[in-house]
Amino acid sequence: MSPVSHYCQKCLAANPLGQEFCARCGTRLMIVVETPAARYESAESGVSSEEHLLERISGLESRQTRLTEKLERALDLLLRQAQNSHFDRALVKALAGLLTDDGIIDNDRLERLWIDRCQKDAEEQQESERREVLRLRILAKFFGTERAAFEHQVDEGFLLIEDEQLNSGMRELRRAAELSPNNAPLLSFLGEHFYKTGKTSKARNYLSRAHEIEPGDERIQLLLGLTCADEGDAERAKLLLRRSTRLGGSSFAAHFGLGRLFVAEEQWKEAVREFKLALASKDSPEAHYALGCLYYQLNRDSLATRHLRKAIELDGEYSEALHLLGLVCERAGANTRAMAYFEKAGTGRFVSKTVSTNEKRQSSGVEGVGPTFRMSSARLRKLITGGDRRLAEALRQDALSAYSLTDTPLDAGRR
Repeated sequence: MSPVSHYCQKCLAANPLGQEFCARCGTRLMIVVETPAARYESAESGVSSEEHLLERISGLESRQTRLTEKLERALDLLLRQAQNSHFDRALVKALAGLLTDDGIIDNDRLERLWIDRCQKDAEEQQESERREVLRLRILAKFFGTERAAFEHQVDEGFLLIEDEQLNSGMRELRRAAELSPNNAPLLSFLGEHFYKTGKTSKARNYLSRAHEIEPGDERIQLLLGLTCADEGDAERAKLLLRRSTRLGGSSFAAHFGLGRLFVAEEQWKEAVREFKLALASKDSPEAHYALGCLYYQLNRDSLATRHLRKAIELDGEYSEALHLLGLVCERAGANTRAMAYFEKAGTGRFVSKTVSTNEKRQSSGVEGVGPTFRMSSARLRKLITGGDRRLAEALRQDALSAYSLTDTPLDAGRR
């Protein structure tokens, strides 16, 4: 008895069961090519609907079998790749351990560097994707006659940014903004760039124009409010920062900015409230340190100590918090503990540089603790970002990541 064969539907050649393609003509073999019920003469063929369904099921079973085989092969490939990755990592760890034993490298430091490198690569990939989304939004908002020139400048600008030629890329985008003066995504991106680089005057210009076009955008309001504060326009800054919290919810940057403005105006109750809201928005060492500074100025040393210790608990290398805690201890008469905190902060005992003179204490009623909360007018420039560098950087990072990704997708929203 001859073995069962699968005949090709095209050339009728016999093929062994299980073969996917015809050995003679290469056609994919199918159990059912055209069911009798689907033919033109089906009305006269007398084929039952049950037979038609069985043939259709047979065809589906064949496709399912082939799909299952492909998925199994793909799974096998993935398992092999995972196994190879495991072996590669084990080899790298073994080499790192050997080099550590020989005193050539620090294994813990190598692990931290590797994790940081992976995280940085992931952030760069995400940043690139966001820039592409932003580019498309900018192009979609163009309405004018010079579209070709505008698209060229925008594309060239983002290509230069991707190639790490930031200044040249921003120059192209500023030229593109001249062709599209009502392009809110482009204007807000330019304003964000200048805010990030500390050029608050240019940032305010672009963000103000973007705000006129889209007055309901909470992210633009936040960045514009912070730039207005640094440019000395305290009243407009407070108005914009309050609106940003009403529209987009609380953020560390908005409440810290408001608190700093109230400190400059010596409105202590309002300043405490805003700093507490900043802490509630983001439990960070910087938020605890800000409250510690304020409570120290208000001579509420127990509360200042509590927040400063929390800041140090979150970051044991926070030198500003360590130094201020030393000042608190010194004011309480605990000079030994104060010196220990000064030494740990690496600042030494230079209280004369941080504590205000008697004349300042008499005029203001509080003690200054350095550039972050030095008594100053709310009309001064760089009021928020011109003091403590670490606080200023934390403020910028939070402001650039605040709220949604709706209009400026360069930075991920926290919510």
